[in-house]
Amino acid sequence: MSHTPVETHPVFGRLRWDSIPWSEPIPIVASVIVGAAIVSAIVWAWRAGHFPYLWREWITSVDHKRIGVMYCILALVMLLRGFSDAIMMRAQQAIAMGNGGFLPPHHYDQVFSAHGTIMIFFVAMPFLVGLMNFAVPLQLGIRDVAFPTLNSVSFWLTASGALLVNISLVIGEFAKTGWVVYPPLSELRFSPGVGVDYYLWALQIAGVGTLLSGVNLVTTILKMRAPGMGYTRMPMFCWTSLAANLLIVAAFPILTATLAMLTLDRYLDFHFFTNEAGGNQMMFVNLIWAWGHPEVYILVLPVFGVFSEVVSTFSGKPLFGYRSMILATMGICLLSFIVWLHHFFTMGAGADVNGFFGVATMIIAVPTGVKVFNWLFTMYGGRIRFTTPMLYSIGFMCSFVIGGMTGVLLAVPPADFVLHNSLFLVAHFHNIVIPAVLFGAFAGYEYWFPKAFGFRLHDGWGRASFWFWITGFYAAFMPLYILGLQGMTRRLNHYDVPEWQPWLLVAAGGALLIACGIACQLIQLFVSIRDRESLVDETGDPWDGRSLEWITTSPPPIFNFAVLPNVEHEEAYWSLKERARETATLSERPDYVDIEMPRNSPTGIVTAFFASLMGFALIWHIWWLVGLGFLGAWATFVIFAWRDEAEYEIHADEVERRDRERREAKARLLKIDDTPGEAMA
Repeated sequence: MSHTPVETHPVFGRLRWDSIPWSEPIPIVASVIVGAAIVSAIVWAWRAGHFPYLWREWITSVDHKRIGVMYCILALVMLLRGFSDAIMMRAQQAIAMGNGGFLPPHHYDQVFSAHGTIMIFFVAMPFLVGLMNFAVPLQLGIRDVAFPTLNSVSFWLTASGALLVNISLVIGEFAKTGWVVYPPLSELRFSPGVGVDYYLWALQIAGVGTLLSGVNLVTTILKMRAPGMGYTRMPMFCWTSLAANLLIVAAFPILTATLAMLTLDRYLDFHFFTNEAGGNQMMFVNLIWAWGHPEVYILVLPVFGVFSEVVSTFSGKPLFGYRSMILATMGICLLSFIVWLHHFFTMGAGADVNGFFGVATMIIAVPTGVKVFNWLFTMYGGRIRFTTPMLYSIGFMCSFVIGGMTGVLLAVPPADFVLHNSLFLVAHFHNIVIPAVLFGAFAGYEYWFPKAFGFRLHDGWGRASFWFWITGFYAAFMPLYILGLQGMTRRLNHYDVPEWQPWLLVAAGGALLIACGIACQLIQLFVSIRDRESLVDETGDPWDGRSLEWITTSPPPIFNFAVLPNVEHEEAYWSLKERARETATLSERPDYVDIEMPRNSPTGIVTAFFASLMGFALIWHIWWLVGLGFLGAWATFVIFAWRDEAEYEIHADEVERRDRERREAKARLLKIDDTPGEAMA
């Protein structure tokens, strides 16, 4: 079925003055505040003389540690944006009993679509990729990832996708379809505006960045481990990172192809998913969840690794059942590809098909249960320190099993037929994502922050944040289970059932408690930076850690290790500490040599600039700008490919000086004399 083409201007395409929602105060005021904050930050950095430092040390950096930190910063900033959408939804539903509330339907639809998209693609994914980028090379005992410049490109492409989503707040609109843009609602006939186009191009650009990051980290883990570090000597976080990135490499091309087909439907009048001309709407649902359920484990597996590191460290014991944890991790990696149909049991595939996928969904709970029991057995008999990362880990275990049990309930097709489009499902999904993904990300953030910046986060404010988060989570989402059982469906802008409102008011109160938790995290960061002298980590090992990242100084030097460590046991750093304590000596001083490291490169930021330009132009049909953006991106890659000098050399004297500082810190930590010439102590 053909559609009447929208009139386009030869210069501005479909972009018009009325594309900005002047009549809607919420997006306009929010955009002015955010824009003013960004401009103020840029002006301050410029006037204070920080811009050259930011350009040299951060924006163009190819150091995996700096890139990991920038991923986490992006995630935390987008968490504020995504949570603002959540607050608006909870407030709207709390007051919209028998009236229209304060959000008109078309705005409310954009809010819940943007909330899901931002939280999955631009909060959870960047946070976990950032933690993997930062910690994995350090834990493997190596100096950087396999492809450092590609790592920078990956980050900046992700940031480019986030930028396009935020631009939609003030120029045009965002999708009104939900975060997985099901056709036919997302087809041009029913969504003629630019909202779905913003979604498509933001995710395609960010998806390329994620796929490149997956290739990079898989290659790094498989090919670049320290001498002696076989697969069964890798820390558990490296194993879960490997499994998650294998899933990225396998699953994200499905997402790219699916969104490309929907793009062809919208731009060139193809009929992959239309309801006429041979299209099949259910094929989109099938394909999007063939990516979507592995995506759940792409998010969950890395945090399983974080919890493994945290529980082992703060229990003072090796991880219980290390090899069974490896088997459970890789079992989840494989099984995650044979459960996707449970997202649409109601499609009508038949009892046999539904039964198979229901049983497969129950089976995948088994390796997850193995992990929970292993964490509990690790804690059993240990000397547990209830630090903030450990509190998040315990909160996760107590909450996640509830979400897991409701997931097993939804895996029963007859039950799913009743509950599949209700708030019960919303409660289940958040019962998985918040305790697992967000609590895991926060645990990793608290755990590795001293390693990244050289000082610890304030523990008191961290604990306050945890208690607000966990109480807010229960208050916000447990009522949704009840509402789902009472028949309240998802995405309601308003309703006429008085019995629902008390539960929605409790849920809104829970969202306010979570807001207090986020406020505590911001205060914690401010207080920690202000009091950093008293929180400084002088030893490089503030938690009495067990893996190789804690053998370095805090923060580590650009080259991570003066000499690559020789790994002889599962817990590489712990075994070295124990040997040093027994012999009262550190390891012998090595022969220091010059180290080559990759040069910083603006390739990532320049590529992202042209990608953003091209994405915006494709959304608004500004075809000359599409060509300009493509040529700019192509020229950037050509220039990068013809670089004469890709590396620089760090002299052995500088390497020795930095390693001497590290050895002195370790000697103080272990109360050992490390004076040269005295038994190499």
